[in-house]
Amino acid sequence: MAIRTILEFPDPRLRTRAQPVTRFDADLHRVIDDMLETMYAAPGIGLAATQVDVHQRLVVIDISDDRNDPLVLINPEILSREGETATEEGCLSVPGYFDEVKRASKIRVRAQDRDGKVFERDCEEILAVCVQHEMDHIDGKLFVDYLSSLKRERVRKKLEKERKERAARASAPERRRSAL
Repeated sequence: MAIRTILEFPDPRLRTRAQPVTRFDADLHRVIDDMLETMYAAPGIGLAATQVDVHQRLVVIDISDDRNDPLVLINPEILSREGETATEEGCLSVPGYFDEVKRASKIRVRAQDRDGKVFERDCEEILAVCVQHEMDHIDGKLFVDYLSSLKRERVRKKLEKERKERAARASAPERRRSAL
């Protein structure tokens, strides 16, 4: 297993619509295991393959307190939606930013497991929100798309500034060494 790099907004690769998974093999299992390790290390409760630059319809989620109950959704589709809830969401691809998003409070999802077996599951509360959030990713959509364009632009500018500052700090020791 390996921790993969999580793409950050506004990286255009996050806008890629993922393709269906057609091969359930060792390579897919490796991607799933890497995604779980990446999600746990981040730390997060959900991760879509698109976020790690794998453009397949694949999502991993674990909302358990002990982080030992992973849910793998391959080629997921929402069969029904019910109610509405407004929840403060964050995203590993939009680090450090949280805002309220309205979503269905209950959903029924159909997906395949890591071996290709089809299953259906009813989800509510945080699991329903998480499934919808991650499924948006595999459709090339981010939670900031639910915000006003002004808020979205502020988030983009803030993240770009932070990336530049991190890059400057990372290269600072090299400049000091080369000055000796």
